[in-house]
Amino acid sequence: MKLIKIVKILSFSLLLAIFLTACSSGESTSGGDTSDKVVLKITHAVPEEHASNLALLDFKEKLAEKTDGKIELQIFPNAQLYASDREAVEATQLGNIDMTMVATPTLASFEPAFMVFDLPFLFPSRDEAHKALDGGLGDKLDELLPDQKLVGLGYGENGFRQYTNNVRPIKEPSDFEGLKFRVIENKLYQDAFDLMGANSSPLAFGETYSALQQNTFDGMDSPISLIYSMKFYEVQKYLTIGDQTYAPLITVINKEKFDSIPADLQEIFVAEAKAMSKLQRELAFQQDTEKLEVLKEAGIEVNVLSKEDKQKFREHLQPIYDEYTDKIGKEYMDLAVEAVDE
Repeated sequence: MKLIKIVKILSFSLLLAIFLTACSSGESTSGGDTSDKVVLKITHAVPEEHASNLALLDFKEKLAEKTDGKIELQIFPNAQLYASDREAVEATQLGNIDMTMVATPTLASFEPAFMVFDLPFLFPSRDEAHKALDGGLGDKLDELLPDQKLVGLGYGENGFRQYTNNVRPIKEPSDFEGLKFRVIENKLYQDAFDLMGANSSPLAFGETYSALQQNTFDGMDSPISLIYSMKFYEVQKYLTIGDQTYAPLITVINKEKFDSIPADLQEIFVAEAKAMSKLQRELAFQQDTEKLEVLKEAGIEVNVLSKEDKQKFREHLQPIYDEYTDKIGKEYMDLAVEAVDE
């Protein structure tokens, strides 16, 4: 009899525990404190002190503040997850990571229309580039992304790309003759440098410093902020300020993940992402301005192309425009030109 009583007591205790656990689980689901939280992971290739990461840190704080902690952004900088922008985009498409911030030339290998930004000496200044990004061109390009399982969240910038190398100052197209030049993974870039006489080939961004250090390449092109933050000035002698190519960044999110965000949070998320992109631009411009002086002090030799010099490069590279009009799409090129001519 005692044994039967003990079994009954144990059975009752077990049922009670199951009931309380179920109630607790139900309260958690309906309350939303845990299960309703949206966790987003973003990867990018640049160091922690770069404008992109600083803007993302601000974005993280704003999201937490304006959603009462319902959106948590986890940031993975410095290519710690993926060595190249292309790998980061592919991982985002597959849903292996939720988001990434990459240079637009990388997207050109998925959607050729993004090559419009790679046309050399297209934008005379940041203002014209911003008009294109925030206007018809940016909107039109965003429409292409859902077919790539992505959603665009706004355009930042790496700034204008500049030439660096270890052989000679670059003052005219012929100065590229015979230089081994690292380019981004983008056919238009490679064709442009080859047209000027360089021997160019692509290499993942995270591997570029060691390749320059080992003289696998003589030179590369990069925005000032990255020449500084990646310490390329330690392995390059000459810097040419030519503003040859404006380099936007784009933040993208996996479309399925984006669609899963509740509508009220999604609205806040999109608004803050757009604001983050504009903050990133300002921080990038500030870093470009400040770090150029630091590069000079570090001993890199700097020369600046005049307006006339730039025109020579533009004329020399006209075949690139002719060759890529159909590949990019005339409507996208026209939208870019409209922003310049306004």
